[in-house]
Amino acid sequence: MKKLLIFLALSVSAASLWAQPRVAPQFPDYQFTTVKANPITSIKNQYRSGTCWAYSAIGFFESEAIRLGKITDTLKYPDFSEFFVVSHSYYDRAVKYVRLDGNLTFSIGSEADDVLDVIRDYGIVPNSEMPGLNYGTELPVTGEMDAILKAMVEAVVKNPNRTLSTAWRRAVQAVLDEYLGKYPEKFTVDGKEYTPASYRDALKINPADYVSLTSFTHHPFYTKFAIEVCDNWRGDMAWNLPIDEFMTVLDNALNNGYTAAWGADVSHPGFTRNGLAINIDPSAPASSGSDQEHWVGKEEGKPAPVSVHEKEATQESRQIDFDNKTMTDDHGMQIFGIAKDQNGKKYYMVKNSWGESGKYKGIWYASESFVKAQSLDIMIHKDALPRDIKTKLGIK
Repeated sequence: MKKLLIFLALSVSAASLWAQPRVAPQFPDYQFTTVKANPITSIKNQYRSGTCWAYSAIGFFESEAIRLGKITDTLKYPDFSEFFVVSHSYYDRAVKYVRLDGNLTFSIGSEADDVLDVIRDYGIVPNSEMPGLNYGTELPVTGEMDAILKAMVEAVVKNPNRTLSTAWRRAVQAVLDEYLGKYPEKFTVDGKEYTPASYRDALKINPADYVSLTSFTHHPFYTKFAIEVCDNWRGDMAWNLPIDEFMTVLDNALNNGYTAAWGADVSHPGFTRNGLAINIDPSAPASSGSDQEHWVGKEEGKPAPVSVHEKEATQESRQIDFDNKTMTDDHGMQIFGIAKDQNGKKYYMVKNSWGESGKYKGIWYASESFVKAQSLDIMIHKDALPRDIKTKLGIK
């Protein structure tokens, strides 16, 4: 009993130590120089909505429209509607949720391939035609709509009648129409009338030209699989590449004028709210002292000086993090360029959808190690693939 009491006392003491709040690491004052930056449209703000996937992928397709149309005048950059996509996605998801008797995650969260599916099936519209803010706020706040839609589909699934009503689909669409607006059937851009499908085609966006890539060892390389995350509710497929080839593709794309829609884990402690994404290693000792000093500080509430240590990102570490759920599909963004810091170290330039926040007004700088370690997937135009990788995948 005495030994047990000692063990319990030590356990409580250790738990108390680990429960102490940690002080955020103090990063150096980075100075970034742009190496390559491809055109992007203005920074948007998803605000209080789980629509990063729509904002990031729509930003990607806006850059694609610029590239394909060779638009150089920033005043003529396109601005597509995110909530045209969100509305179609929500409706399709409601139908699938009911078909599967509720055995599907139902929420506003999704992933970049969902945007591609909507563009393929329904087209694209300008944001001015469907801004998606019919509920009295200047920025997206979708919690009320999300709760109503979830309650509706759950009620349909629990319907005691063997035959569903003929009204529930119209009811779901009506909620979407009231909150986000009705889908425009026709609209005019630069004096020419379009439908959503004809506008997509006029922009030269061919959904068949886009591919998604990932990198995990629980499926064979150079094959496709549906990434096992809840937001991939359609079961969209991604090509599986070794991580070094994955990074080669990303670099090739950026250096040749393409951007990428990026799904990544931003719960990592190195993803700051001030424009940095660094693959910090919490276990690495600080130059000034112990690891505890590194994170908690020598004095109460006072951070110790830090030297930023990055983890080595490997194929094995990625798989461990994915399997352990320490790397998940937290957030969608757009990678559009490459930069270097004052020491010549490489970073990726990332467009976020949190408004003009942080030190760099809505742009994040992600280290090469962070992107290599924390990427779930990317979407690119197939022509951004290096020729040898294209051949390995059998893509023409």
